[in-house]
Amino acid sequence: MTNKDSLALSWKNVRGNRLRTAITVIIMALGIFALILIITAIKAASNSLTSSLSTMGANAFSIRYKERNIRFGGDGGGGATKTKKNNRQRKSTTGMPISYDEARIFKEQYNFPAAKVGIAMRGAAGIVVNNARRKTNPEITSFGGDENYLELNGYGLQYGRNFTPSEVESGTNVCMLGQAVATRLFPDNTQKAIDAVVSIDHIPYKVIAVLEDKGSSAFFNTSKVVILPLTSVRRMYATAGTTYTIAVMVGDLKLMDMATGEASGTFRPIRKLDVKDADNFYIDKSDSVAESLLKNLSFLEIGTIVIAFITLIGSAIGLMNIMLVAVSERTKEIGLAKALGCTAKDIRAQFLYESVFISLMGAAAGIVAGILVGNLVALLLNTAFVVPWGWVIAAIVVCTVVGLAAGIYPAYKAAKLDPIVALRYE
Repeated sequence: MTNKDSLALSWKNVRGNRLRTAITVIIMALGIFALILIITAIKAASNSLTSSLSTMGANAFSIRYKERNIRFGGDGGGGATKTKKNNRQRKSTTGMPISYDEARIFKEQYNFPAAKVGIAMRGAAGIVVNNARRKTNPEITSFGGDENYLELNGYGLQYGRNFTPSEVESGTNVCMLGQAVATRLFPDNTQKAIDAVVSIDHIPYKVIAVLEDKGSSAFFNTSKVVILPLTSVRRMYATAGTTYTIAVMVGDLKLMDMATGEASGTFRPIRKLDVKDADNFYIDKSDSVAESLLKNLSFLEIGTIVIAFITLIGSAIGLMNIMLVAVSERTKEIGLAKALGCTAKDIRAQFLYESVFISLMGAAAGIVAGILVGNLVALLLNTAFVVPWGWVIAAIVVCTVVGLAAGIYPAYKAAKLDPIVALRYE
């Protein structure tokens, strides 16, 4: 009997026992489904968060009064202890906001070559923007920035112009609209927004620019914003605890480490720190957000792998039992095959192929279902379709190994049957 004949006979037996095959495939698919589903969902969420947080370029960094808090329920491996330790050492986590005067002095004193410095603060969120005919939903966020805000935060101008330094300094009632805001208020032609007057949180502003859409995510829609002069936002929303963000863009990516070191050296005296004091501010590089995100998501991947491994062990045991039952049911058939000249090797190959077929069918079902359901998260988060190819290939390889492992003993038992005894079996 050739390998082709063994494969054909194995596939015939798999198709002939559809109910048993279906049950075994479902058991095998569960572990793969859980693995692919969660990995796909994690990648979709990671892509969305990275897109929403990485607003600056690779050659930019920001100075904040504390580190961004990106957590998903735990750190794993003592991460919570490490965080507490860092909190005791770093004054930035005890609530020392960066004041406007500190940010302004830093902007004046930071003299790193070819670097641009900007100051920004978050205004009100969930506000309404309207003109004489239309208004937005209460989902718009206002930001205050200076003349460098757009470049430092990755925005481009579709129409209009940027703030002038005098407008920033005086807090002139001018504004720049995000793409979603302009489209909502001027659906026929967003260019008509230029020089129009809109009401932002009940205060009139003249529109001087419409921003290009730079992409959004479920976590932050970068087009549902209005940018106002920093002084204007300070006048309306600043309180005693207001903190400001300082953004810096370096001309050459290779000089990033030198630039951050210079920034720390410039800002420490402004924050009145002694030589022995720890920094009470945090320098946030653009790529550090993605690294922190991946680190905090890794514990989910580990948990998923453990769950899938346990499920696959159970699936292998179930598949082995199914194959042993098949040996018992087909004892007479095995005896007849041996009487007609089939060797023990042919019988072993037939049962091994059958076991691998069932295992790979479970893998295929689990992979397809996991990718489709996992990408519902990508759809909700407005990100691209995700296929974790590495894990797909790993799932196929693992299921092939599981199929072989589960089929070895039944195949060996079938190959050892005495043909005469097997033909007399009832």
